[in-house]
Parts: sequence; structure tokens; C-alpha cells
Amino acid sequence: MGGHNPGIEVEKYEWSKANVTMFVEIIYDKAKQNKLQASTFSDIGRAFTQLPPTSDEERELEEAFSNRDTFRLPGESQKIQRVLEAFSERYFEQSPEILVDKDAALVLAYSLIMLNTDQHNAQVKKKMTEEDFIRNNRRINGGNDLPREFLSELYHSICRNEIRTIPEQVSGFSEMYHSRWINLIRKSKKMSPYIVCDSRPLLDLQMFTIMSGPTVAAISVVFDNAEHEEILLTCIDGFLTVAKISAHYHLEDALDDLVVSLCKFTTLLDSSFFEEPVTIFADDMKARLALETVFSIANSYGDCIRNGWRNILDCILRLHKLGLLPACITSDAADDSETSLDLVYGKLVPNSLSTSQVQMVTPRKSSGLMGRFTQLLSFDIEDKRLEPDEQQLAAHQRTLQIIEECHIDSIFMESKFLHADSLMQIARALTVAGHPQKVTNSPDDEETAVFCLELLIAITLNNRDRIGLLWQGVYEHIANIVQSTAVPCALVEKAVFGLLRICQRLLPYKENLVDELLRSLQLVLKLDARVADAYCENITQEIARLVKANATHMKSQVGWRTIISLLSITARHPEASEVGFEALLFIMSEGAHISPANYILLIEASRHFAESRVGLTDRSVRAIDLMAESFNCLFCWSRETRDAGEEADKISDGIREMWERLIQALRKICLDQREKVRNHALLSLQKCLVGAEGMCLLPSTWLWAFDQVIFTVLDDLLEIVQNQSPKDYRNMEGTLTHAMKLLSRVFLQLVQELSQQSSFCKLWLGVIERMEKYMKVKVRGRKSEKLQELIPELLKNILLIMKSKGILSERSTTDEDNLWELTWLHINNIAPLLQSELLPVQEMEQLHSGVQADLSSPRLVAEPSVG
Repeated sequence: MGGHNPGIEVEKYEWSKANVTMFVEIIYDKAKQNKLQASTFSDIGRAFTQLPPTSDEERELEEAFSNRDTFRLPGESQKIQRVLEAFSERYFEQSPEILVDKDAALVLAYSLIMLNTDQHNAQVKKKMTEEDFIRNNRRINGGNDLPREFLSELYHSICRNEIRTIPEQVSGFSEMYHSRWINLIRKSKKMSPYIVCDSRPLLDLQMFTIMSGPTVAAISVVFDNAEHEEILLTCIDGFLTVAKISAHYHLEDALDDLVVSLCKFTTLLDSSFFEEPVTIFADDMKARLALETVFSIANSYGDCIRNGWRNILDCILRLHKLGLLPACITSDAADDSETSLDLVYGKLVPNSLSTSQVQMVTPRKSSGLMGRFTQLLSFDIEDKRLEPDEQQLAAHQRTLQIIEECHIDSIFMESKFLHADSLMQIARALTVAGHPQKVTNSPDDEETAVFCLELLIAITLNNRDRIGLLWQGVYEHIANIVQSTAVPCALVEKAVFGLLRICQRLLPYKENLVDELLRSLQLVLKLDARVADAYCENITQEIARLVKANATHMKSQVGWRTIISLLSITARHPEASEVGFEALLFIMSEGAHISPANYILLIEASRHFAESRVGLTDRSVRAIDLMAESFNCLFCWSRETRDAGEEADKISDGIREMWERLIQALRKICLDQREKVRNHALLSLQKCLVGAEGMCLLPSTWLWAFDQVIFTVLDDLLEIVQNQSPKDYRNMEGTLTHAMKLLSRVFLQLVQELSQQSSFCKLWLGVIERMEKYMKVKVRGRKSEKLQELIPELLKNILLIMKSKGILSERSTTDEDNLWELTWLHINNIAPLLQSELLPVQEMEQLHSGVQADLSSPRLVAEPSVG
């Protein structure tokens, strides 16, 4: 109080002339400015330890003066009297210049307390003026007046700064002023055992581990019961502080407990929430603050959340059911140019909603809050009673703004930064929430499962660099959906196309997973027939996109097998066949993406399209061309094999097998009912057989080709002519003509090489026998004139070449048969005049004598037919 005395100093702080400032205010202000020094608390402790021991009564006075520059008055009047007497005596000792005795200090102290009460008590209506205060303090200084300037300064100081004997509540907490620190130190010294504070991180971690649970519980109680915004905001600061420290020390359990508590305060997990009017959520500050805090923690410290993701997901799912989530939440970071399947109830309503615009909102079939709201908005505009009022529109707009500020989409789009354990937990939560077994007949259940699957796919795509962590769980979840669904629905559609999307996006980046990703598409082959038929066209389009974008990344037979099997299925599907064939055309045209790994698979797929009656005949012809053109790849590979060294034999066997599959496939198409298709197949077969001479195939392979391909197709065509209706197989005469030309051309090309084989006689007799049968066959009830003219010509050409090469002569014998004699025996049945044209008179006489001798041989009678 000493107006002209600097008073008692505590560090650099002086007594106020008119107000006993509480030291705690100094500490609190410095703490808020981060300027509090450790020496401040050291001085407090040092001051306390210097106090002498006192009796209980003296200790009360000691507590009142525990700080040299502030005091706290007790509640009883006698104790107040004693405190003021002690204060007056002490003050007079230190400030004798103004006051003449301690009684003057005591009276002035009482007068200041009365002035403080008068000025700052709301119940006192008529306030004391400066003159009243000066008049009340006349002659208190030993019968004399105190200086007017001194009293005036005291008066104005008290009016400006209230003396508080009870600390003011700051942000809901009691102020820790100086005397409280001293009391705390004293009590801590009496406790046994006690912990001496130090700065070791281990101690901080242990202390926080012990304190976090009770702290969250205590703040939750305050938050639950508080109504004032200031207190609620202080609680939120506490929650965020606990979250920050928990994340710093990686205390996942503490953070999970905090998230669980906050999710309860959002009211989203409370079923009764949906029975409230639409304005409740927007106007409920406590629920709004809790919601914002939950997603702030999820975005900032999601790396340390584990089981808490399940509660966060429950809140997200409830918001989704209300139609409050933005559509971008299911997008992935690289999804700028693509559009995913839009969910009707997942789109964010435009920010500006007029009453007329709201009328167009589609009502949700739900009893939920937003469901009833959108139903309300969609009723007939003529029903004025049901139009949304301004309050409802404003509440809806505020709700959307709140959700947008939560940045829920960032949780999933930024999931690539989550710790592996946290990422696995959020993926597992989505899998559990969207399990197909939870889907009942309720549209809401299916919608929830679809939404969870979309989020799971988004996370998978956002974490392509860590796909190994997620892939197995994602694949199993999609497999459960595909295998448990027997009818077309949104869930199985999202599963199938989500799987295709994952493959499309990841194949270019994950070479080690290409086969596994493509193998996963076998799930599409396991779809129920009804489901597959419903989505076949769209599935084929996605497969075509996948092939065009990633054909260069597919190397193994495993991956190609799945893709080509899916394309083959489309051959007979009216809507999907065209797209499927375009994809096949992309792979096979000019051998662009044909490889030993996919060659046989492509040949079979081409055969399916060639045999398919879906689409135009020209497409079947084009499929045959693809097969024939693929022979060029075999030819090139065969040439390259010569430089393969030790691996040459193995590679050659593979090429031979591919060639055999090619001509077998063409053989089957040669029996097609459509004239244009089968004739084109015969010509293509001839091309692939004749061109194979340069592939250095073994004679045994050629013998197999005659027996299993050429002879077989000739016999099958003959059977069709004899047993099938001409209406089903039109113009078979032309087809038989092509077949004979094929036989003649291939035989002539290989006759020199095959004549060295022991089974050549059998092969040659097989050729003659089939020419004989074709000469006798009747097409539409009569023999074919074309064949009657063609076959003798072909046979004549063959005989001349065989004779010129020395293959056919009187001396040509085998172990069992005389080739010369057997040849002319059969030719006489085909074209008797050929003998006179080809043989001189002497040879004819020798031939007749030889034939007569052979007719008497039982061996010739028992000679079996070839082929």
C-alpha cells in the first residue's frame, strides 16, 4: 500500500500502491506467454522452507501469508481480524514514512476491504464516491488525516482492480496461485513415498500412462455435464492434448479409449438420435464439437489408432446412411480422370439449397433423421404444410458445412501415410462392417456393405506401394461376396468391378504381383450364371481396357489363361461378343502380343469366336485369319530356335505342340455348317500345313498330321455329306473339292521326305482310298461332276511326280507290300484310263501279270484299309 515506498519486492514485481495483487496472476500470465522460468518455483519453495514451525493456529496465519506479496483471508471474522492485525504490524514495520502506527494500517486495511466490496459487489446499488472514501478515513493516522493524494490513488486503484480473496475460475479450473504451490510442496513432503520430479522421458511416459485414463474420464464427465461454450472448448483442448501426448508416446490404447469416448458424445452411435428433429445435430454444440474432434484426431494421429477405427467407422457409416457424406470419400488419390459408381445416398447435397431445389431430392426409404428430412423435402410442392421452413434449410446447410470441415475423405485418401498396423486395423474394420453375411433383405444393409467395399477398394488403391499388406484380406472379402451371391445386386457388381479396377491400376506397378492379380480374376469365372449374364458386357469392356493397357505386363501363362478364358466366354454372348473379339483382335493382330505363354490359349479362344454363330459370318472368318496369321509367329520362333543351344530341343518340342494345336483347331472349324467359314478354314489349314515345311518338323510329326488331321477331316466331311441334311450343310460339293486339293498339295510337298519312312505305303494307300471314296460319293443324290474331273487330275499329277522321283517303280517294295502293284490295283478303281496314259505297253503287260498273281494271294484279300 505504501504510495511513496517501493514496498516489498518479489523478484522484479513491486507492491501495487492500491491493490494487493495475487502472485498467482503473475505466474498464470507468464505461463500463458511461455515465459515462466524454473527459478520462480524455486523461489517459492525456498521461501516456504525458511518459515519456522508454528502451532496449528499460527499455521493458519502462515498460510495466509505464505507468499510475501499476497495473502488469502480465511472465512471466520476472528481469523480475519488476526490476519489483518498481523498484516498491519508487518506493513507498518516496512513503511513507517506515511503511517504513524500499526493501528492506522489496520483501519486503512479494513477501509480498503469495505471499498472493494462496495465497488465490486453487484448487490450494492449505490457506490461509494471518492469524497465518501476520503471522508470515511479522516483522522485515522494518529488523529491526523492521510494525504489526500494518497487516499485518492488508493480509491482509483481499487475501483480499477478488484481484490480477489478467492481465485477466479479460469477456463473451468481453479487458479494455481502462489500459496497453493507452497501448500502443494508441503503436502508432497509429508507423503511417503513420493516421486521427485525430473525431466527424464521415461518418467513422463510412465506418469502419462497412469494419468491418461483418469484424465480422459474426468474431462468426459465435465464435458458431459457442462453447458457453457467456454467450458466445452476447454474440454476439447484437453482431449486434443491427451491425443497429442498419446500419439507422441505411441500409446495406442490410450488413444483408442479417447476415440471411443468422443464417438459416444457425437450421438451418432445412439439410436435415439434418429428420433430427434433434423435441427438437433446442427444445433447441438456438444455433438458437433465431439464430431469435429474425432475426425481431427483421426486425421492428425490416425497412425496410432488401432481398435478405435471401428468406432470411427461406425460414425462414418451412420453419416452415410443420413446422406451427409461427400461422394469423393470413396475416391483414391489417382482417381482424377475416372468416375466410380455413384451412390445415390452418398453424394453431398449442393451448398446452396432453395426450397424449389430441395423439392427434387429423392427420398430415402429410411426412418432415419435425414431419411425423413429428404422425404419431407420431396413431397408435392403444392402441399405447403410439408415444405421445409427456413430453420430446417439452415440446419441442413449447417450440418453439411460441419461434415465438410471434418475432412473425412482425407482419412482414406491419405491412408498411405498410416502405420502398417493402423492401416490393417482400418481395413479389417471395413471388412467386418461390410461382410456379406450381414446383408439381409434390408436395402440399408446392402448399401452399407457396398459403401464399406468402396472404401476398402479406395484404401487398396491408395496403398499400392504396400499392396502386400492388404491384398490377401481384400481378395478374401471380394471372394466371399462373389461366392455367396446368386442373383445380380449392387454388392456383387461393386465387388467384381472393384476387383477389375484394382487389377487395372496395379498391374503396371507391381510386376511381382501380376500373376496373383490376374489369377484373382478367376472369381469372375465363378460367378453364378445369372450374375455373369447380367454383367457380361460391362465385364468384357473392363477386361478389354485391362488388356489394352497392360498386355505388355502380362508374361506368364497363368495370367493369360484367366484373361483369355474370360474373353472366350464372351464368344457366344450377344452383347459382349463384339467387345471380346476386339480385345482378342488387339492381342493377336500382327502377332502384337502373341507369345509362347499364351499361344495355345489364343488359338482356342479364336476357335470359339470362329465357331460362334453370334454376330456376322465375317467375324468368324476374321477369327480364322487370326489363327492362320499366328502361324507366322511359330515360323519365326522356329528360326530363332536354331541359336538356342542346349535348349533348342525343348523349345522345338513346344513349338511343335503349338503347331499341332493350331491345325487341330482349324480341323474342327472345317466342319462348320456355314459354307464360307468351313471353306475358309480348309484354305487356312492348307496354308498352315504347307508353310510348316520350313519348320523342320520330324517325319513322325507329319505322319501324325496326316492321320489325325488331314485324313480325319476328309472322313468327317464325307460322313456329313452322307448322313446330314443338305439344308444344314449347303454347297458341300465345293468343300469336298477344297479338301481334295488340300490332300493333294500337302502330300506332294512331303512325298519325298515321307517316302523314306517304313509306314509310307500305309500313308499312300490312305491317300488313294480317300480319293476313291470321294469319286464315289453322292452329293444331293448324284455323283459330283467337279470331283469326277478333279480327282483323276490330282491323282495323275501325284503319280507323275512319284514316278519321276523314283518313289513309284516296279522295284519299289517294302517289307510287306509291293507299292507298285498295290498302287495300280487301287487306281484302276478310280481312273482306269490313267494306266494307259502314264505307262508304256510293256509296263502295262507286266503290270497286268503282276496284278493277276496278287489277286490269288490271300495277303491282299486280308489287307486292311488305311485311315
